[in-house]
Amino acid sequence: MRVVLGLLALIGLGASFTDPVSAQEGRELYRIGAVRVQEAPVIDGHVNEPVWRMAEPIDQFVQQEPDEGAPATERTVVRILYDAENLYIGVHAYDSSPEAVSATEMRRDSPRILEEDSFQIILDTFMDSRSGYMFVTNPLGAKLDQQVFNEGEGGRGGVSSNVNRDWDAIWHVQARQTEDGWSAEIVVPMVTLRFPDREVQRWGINLMRNIGRKNEQAFWAPIPKAYGLTRVSMAGSLDDLQSLSRGSGLRIKPFAVGGARRVTDEGIADDTFQREVGVDVRYGITASLNLDVTVNTDFAQAEVDDEQVNLTRFQLFFPEKREFFLENAGQFNVGSTASNDRHAELFFSRRIGLSDGGEAVPILGGARLTGSHGRNDLAVMNVQTADAFGRQGENFLVTRFSRNILDRSRIGAMFINKSEVGGDHFNRTYAVDMLLAPIPDFTVTSFVGKTSTPGIDGDDLGGYVNATWLNSTGRVFAEYVDLQDGFNPEVGFVPRRGIRTTKLHVERNPRPGVLGIRVLSPMYNVTYTTDQQSRLVSRRNHYMMGTRFENGAFFNIWYNDYFERLDTPFQVHRDVSIPAGGYRFGEWRFSFDSNQTRRIYYGVAYSPQEFYDGTRTDMSGSLGVRLSSRLSTEAAYRRNDVELPGGSFDLDIASIRIDFALSPDMTLRTLTQYNSSTDQWGASARFRWTYSPGSDVYLVYDQVRRDPTGLSEIKDRRLILKLTHLLSH
Repeated sequence: MRVVLGLLALIGLGASFTDPVSAQEGRELYRIGAVRVQEAPVIDGHVNEPVWRMAEPIDQFVQQEPDEGAPATERTVVRILYDAENLYIGVHAYDSSPEAVSATEMRRDSPRILEEDSFQIILDTFMDSRSGYMFVTNPLGAKLDQQVFNEGEGGRGGVSSNVNRDWDAIWHVQARQTEDGWSAEIVVPMVTLRFPDREVQRWGINLMRNIGRKNEQAFWAPIPKAYGLTRVSMAGSLDDLQSLSRGSGLRIKPFAVGGARRVTDEGIADDTFQREVGVDVRYGITASLNLDVTVNTDFAQAEVDDEQVNLTRFQLFFPEKREFFLENAGQFNVGSTASNDRHAELFFSRRIGLSDGGEAVPILGGARLTGSHGRNDLAVMNVQTADAFGRQGENFLVTRFSRNILDRSRIGAMFINKSEVGGDHFNRTYAVDMLLAPIPDFTVTSFVGKTSTPGIDGDDLGGYVNATWLNSTGRVFAEYVDLQDGFNPEVGFVPRRGIRTTKLHVERNPRPGVLGIRVLSPMYNVTYTTDQQSRLVSRRNHYMMGTRFENGAFFNIWYNDYFERLDTPFQVHRDVSIPAGGYRFGEWRFSFDSNQTRRIYYGVAYSPQEFYDGTRTDMSGSLGVRLSSRLSTEAAYRRNDVELPGGSFDLDIASIRIDFALSPDMTLRTLTQYNSSTDQWGASARFRWTYSPGSDVYLVYDQVRRDPTGLSEIKDRRLILKLTHLLSH
């Protein structure tokens, strides 16, 4: 812990001697004059009405990939208009081979939209060079929207928690393919956005076009290869927006849920019926501060978790999928930076309203206040759960305050309180954190926290610091984690306590320009973990060579050299245990993924390895087929063969997804999964119809079979219908 505190002090001292690079340079070079109109364009996908000619065309796009700084190979023309209630964006994406335009995805928020032909826009409405609203569409009119916090940083190699793709905004789009490419008209209502309360607005803005078949990304305001559109500090500006109206800022969304559930145990069926009503309310207290209230909260429409196999000693991470907790989730983030190597997250919303086994705990209601005032950001959430599973109801209070400093830096504090209603148990977390970005390529992230729990006295501190240098040629970072034995954030995610971990990572990104190779990613990192007495308990040396090809395919090879010390036997599977002791073993992994934007795509992986005092072989494969713009399917299979002196076993996970889209607003997804470690078959179907913006009908069917003899009996099944309707003023 002394090391963490010392590093924070040195970093803070160094910041005072650093001359930050101002984001204003890009704002001045790339500017769009806003054009106000009295009559809105007809939104039909054709950008050919006379009103569009009032706006100056934006048509100078430059490549990021593959040839950074070169003009885009295909012409893109964008025009922007506005009135008091809406922002209008018209796009004409010319293409010299219109028949080769890649567009197969209609589902909302599908990651495939980002990989195929698409147009993307980001708005930094507060001009804070940190946060933004991102809107993406494709030639089929599919929609993807996301909130961006802290420029989306963190989570390299995974989805960053600072990019909230599950945010569903109210906006409209119509698109169509044309003889010379494709075009789209986008409408973003002002009520969807937060922005300063002043007569004349100036927003940060950037535009990007992805050309799928060429793997080409072209930007209006250039972004270096190391970053994406979320890098709003490098965006341009949209000037002179005047007299904008967000209405009263009141949005009321009542909902009704009806359904039935049958649980069968040893041949005895237990039927329950659900008839619930509730309401979600949002009110804009000020132009930049929102209050959200939920009563009798229901998450029947949330998708089921993907099955996972755990061959480690530590808890698995399952992502949040419930709408109330996803909204503005980035404003509650305090923790380690990488989503694929989570040391500690001080707030993990799945601790609220879900049992340890993943069963839903009734939520009576909750409130959330989020927003900003000047350079200050505020986030407060309070949620109350009901009695369930033999446990008393609990109250959760999460508060977060931060202040923006310099161009892209901030300091902040967090307080979390969990308490039993009518009981004595409580758990509290106190933390201070800092994000320091003195220059564009260098970032330091850190926190120091303390917990308070009855029965735990002392040794309850935790700290983390990460310093990263990232640019188009590579990445170097060092991080240090110190979590004492009594550090116990019960509303957080901490897979391992009582440790001190040091990690050093070096990565380069050369571009040889031969053999169809676009970029190589050789890297090395070492992770060294001791207990609180500085005794080595874990070490990993990671060597990797990734190869990205011009056709979008990716080949990866790595070798991991492990050391693990077990102080007690580790039960890895049912009756199979690994004795206490020190173990050194190695892991190879070879994987290949084809271009995921193709109509037929696939991925395979093979990993022969030593495993403690035995061996293990992992194999996986996936195959996806886009049968049409409306119908697609993907099958995946993974197998672990483990042989140990104490016993051998095989583990299998298989899944198949089917997606059918009648339109961008009416979709059906089915998911069937098998997990041999739990002898469980699961099937889920989720139909969603957005019959008007912000209003939905969900029909959800789930079933689980837990009989190890096969498919003889359904153990758990439910059918739910949920209706929501948005009332906006």
